[in-house]
Amino acid sequence: MTEDTVLLRMESIRKEFPGVTALDNVDFTLHRGEVHALLGENGAGKSTLMKILIGLYTPTSGKIWYNGEYIENNSVTEALERNISMIHQELNPIQERSVMENIWLGREPKNKLGLVDHKEMYRMTEKLLQRINLKVNPKQLVKELTVGKIQMVEIAKAVSYDAKLIIMDEPTSSLTGGEVTELFEMIRVLKAQDVGIIYISHKLDEIFEICDRVTIFRDGQFVAARDIDQIDTQQMINLMVGRELNELFPKIEMEKGETRLVVTNISDGKHFRNVTFDAHESEIIGFAGLVGAGRTEIMEALFGITEIVEGTVRVKGKKLNLTDSSVAIENGLAFLTEDRRKTGIFPMLSVGYNIVSSSIDQYKNKFGLLNPGKIREDSQAYIESFKIKTPSQETAIGNLSGGNQQKALIAKWLLTNPDILILDEPTRGIDVGAKAEIYRTISKMAYTGKTILMVSSEMPEILGMSDRIIVMHEGRVTGILENKNLTQEIVLEYATGVRDDFKNTVLSGKES
Repeated sequence: MTEDTVLLRMESIRKEFPGVTALDNVDFTLHRGEVHALLGENGAGKSTLMKILIGLYTPTSGKIWYNGEYIENNSVTEALERNISMIHQELNPIQERSVMENIWLGREPKNKLGLVDHKEMYRMTEKLLQRINLKVNPKQLVKELTVGKIQMVEIAKAVSYDAKLIIMDEPTSSLTGGEVTELFEMIRVLKAQDVGIIYISHKLDEIFEICDRVTIFRDGQFVAARDIDQIDTQQMINLMVGRELNELFPKIEMEKGETRLVVTNISDGKHFRNVTFDAHESEIIGFAGLVGAGRTEIMEALFGITEIVEGTVRVKGKKLNLTDSSVAIENGLAFLTEDRRKTGIFPMLSVGYNIVSSSIDQYKNKFGLLNPGKIREDSQAYIESFKIKTPSQETAIGNLSGGNQQKALIAKWLLTNPDILILDEPTRGIDVGAKAEIYRTISKMAYTGKTILMVSSEMPEILGMSDRIIVMHEGRVTGILENKNLTQEIVLEYATGVRDDFKNTVLSGKES
């Protein structure tokens, strides 16, 4: 790549907020037809730089050149006019509208009477989808699409602005393996059309597969820029966190204790059937499988969110009637949900309140009034113990990074003093440094005798943290594997149904 191919150059960008320097004289360069990874821990400044690029923020100082033009002032409208688009991690399409209506929203073609020309809109959409090789019906309602297809419709929308630069923020966070492959093919098509792509992801294996270059930020500062063939995974991690993380999975080996949970032939009539397993004190059980295998649905059923229509669940020998979550909590279960933003945090409320929210009754006096002093004391203890980075416990939790939100949610459930902690995708969208801290926390919880049920779509996480791995395929358990000398390939064979230890068999779980 030469100077002639430069599409974007950002030099000495500084952004100050009251009391905080979010970006400290950082540089970033993107070439035409380049897929360029932007890496860094949460809070490193990646999002701030991108918000400056699309006109949401104005830099305190620094210079920006785009397509050879010096940009002095920028707004969201001007960024779109310059063919710069961003696909956000949180997708917000209009579910009840069609694919083509979502793509051309606010820009619909009109006929001579000034009415929306649906025939022309359909033609334009077909042409657009052909350009990026996306096979989807323009008239199909968005609510009928998978998350992966919605993600790709968002890319189509970006391309419809004749985008020359597309920012993709965690584009594969909710995609299946097949959908990731489709997305990468689409990226390669765009790359061949000289579109520059800024790719933000915490999944380092993806970086090596799809990106040409990588720029790394740390604590609001530029650290390094490398061609992808001049850096390895460990070097990336070291540059991001400023220290070596040789033990990304700090698993403490220990003897498992007494049987704590026995699940026998449970079914919900829709997502999973005949699921049987047990779990012990001081044991971490990983649940592996492809998207749609039924793992999350099992966890929701164990926590009383959805109904179990067949089978039994016993905790410490007691048969539970899981009519709602209060029954689960009373019997020592806690549940960290998959989507912390939608079903985990109260984003507008303080960090402190979020930490105590599941234990709020224990802070009431006999008159039903809260004890704010005790709330502050306990919240602060967990903030310090979990190293939650927050200006204060009064800060709205929605303003924290994903990793710090996740640590606060784990603290919230530990305050209920659970025996069994369910963790559904505990490190999704979290940077590698925060992941290591959460893994240490999980390991310590198991060491103190807690039982951990962990759903994860990240195979290294499953293999790195689990004592046993329960693999699911299409709502059934296909294997319960001791995590000794297991490989990703073996687990994937069970996850795809190639191997199935329980085919044509109804498991008989322990009864006690």
